[in-house]
Amino acid sequence: MEKAIEQLTIFATGYGLKIISAVLILIIGRVIAGVARKFVIKLSTKAKIDPTVISFVGSVSYVLILVFTILAVLAKFGIETASMIAVLGSVGFAIGFALQGSLSNFAAGLLILVFRYYKVGDYIEAAGVSGTVKEILLFNTVLASPDNVKIMVPSSKIFGDTIKNYSANDIRRIDLIVGVGYTSSIQKSMEIVSKLLNEDKRILTNPKPQIDVSELADSSVNLFIRPWVKRDDYWAVKCDITYKIKEAFDRNNIEIPFPQQVVHMVSAV
Repeated sequence: MEKAIEQLTIFATGYGLKIISAVLILIIGRVIAGVARKFVIKLSTKAKIDPTVISFVGSVSYVLILVFTILAVLAKFGIETASMIAVLGSVGFAIGFALQGSLSNFAAGLLILVFRYYKVGDYIEAAGVSGTVKEILLFNTVLASPDNVKIMVPSSKIFGDTIKNYSANDIRRIDLIVGVGYTSSIQKSMEIVSKLLNEDKRILTNPKPQIDVSELADSSVNLFIRPWVKRDDYWAVKCDITYKIKEAFDRNNIEIPFPQQVVHMVSAV
């Protein structure tokens, strides 16, 4: 009995302190993990990062600190952690290799959310498709095409391609090319277009609209017409100006040429 009590005393003395220190390490590690998560969330919020990214980064920081805390506790009991880290690394590599496509989309989606190349409501063109952004997720972006078709575009394809954000700037330039017949007056044509642009209050005066002769084509003299408008007025103004130019040219006998073919009939002898 005395020997058993002595051995129990030695065990309690040796391992009791280790258990107490392990509990303290766990408590301190959890507190530090919670503080770190709050700090990361606060810092990310000030940087105006997307809420999805903030939540993800905060959770990752919390889990990483807890993992290191558990490894420290195991090392306290003399357990070799180097082999465990190697095994975890190998498992992580195998999982990463098997899910490389998904992880690529995940990483690309994370970068898109961090750098904010576009936001919900923007009209973009990327990965060969275009539409209005409805949702920005980690693995894909949801677009709605002009005819209201739902398009799911993988994040990696968007991130690896050229992104055109038509909603990024407050103003846009309308580019029109109008052909005028060689027998019509170019000066009069330009004056008619200039008057139409000045009458439309939606067209900005700064930058100033541009009307120039772009080229002497095969059947017409082509005019470059480039007014600037607010982003939301782009399509309405473009359609209205195109219609008004046609009507004004007709009233003033300005010819707008169109391709023609002359066919010579040769009779067989």
